[in-house]
Amino acid sequence: MDTRRIGWCIMSKSLDEMTNEELWKLFPIIICNHDPVWKENYLLEKAVIEKAIGIDNISRINHFGSTAVPDLVAKPTIDILVEIKDTADTEKLIINMKEAGYIYSPQPDNPAPHMMYMKGYTTEGFKGQAYHVHVRYSGDWDELYFRDYLFSHPDVADEYGKLKLELKKKFEYNRDRYTNAKTDFIKKITKLARTEMGNKYGV
Repeated sequence: MDTRRIGWCIMSKSLDEMTNEELWKLFPIIICNHDPVWKENYLLEKAVIEKAIGIDNISRINHFGSTAVPDLVAKPTIDILVEIKDTADTEKLIINMKEAGYIYSPQPDNPAPHMMYMKGYTTEGFKGQAYHVHVRYSGDWDELYFRDYLFSHPDVADEYGKLKLELKKKFEYNRDRYTNAKTDFIKKITKLARTEMGNKYGV
């Protein structure tokens, strides 16, 4: 089998034409030691997002996920949760985020307005800093509780880091199985976080 030809065929497709298996091969699970530059990159990108969406349309914006937790190993992808107001023009938002260099990914199984945006993905693999921007209406989102619990419980963050390293070995080229295998741990810790923090992020 000519593997060079297979690679060329994959690269000749656009990202939205690729199968999950092709995307997982092109963008494998990578786990890195924590890099302080992630916080700086988040703040720089936050300004880009605020300009694209308009500050008046944003009710809250947060850096979450493992890159937001000091000393925690992480995929080098910065996750950003943007909560928009009900009055925001979502069609204009899509156009503006695309103009800011983002790939739009509808998320029909997630809460309205069903949006995620990605940057740093090319047909040749990752390029530059990768970002996932999750756009939702204002809510009481689990991800923020989970992040804060890892902040305040370094022993739990360490346990989570070890779990991710183990799962990376098993599912390096299957992002869905990697994500699903973390679910029980995340749900357990999020429940503890909500008990401890009460209605911290309620709106």
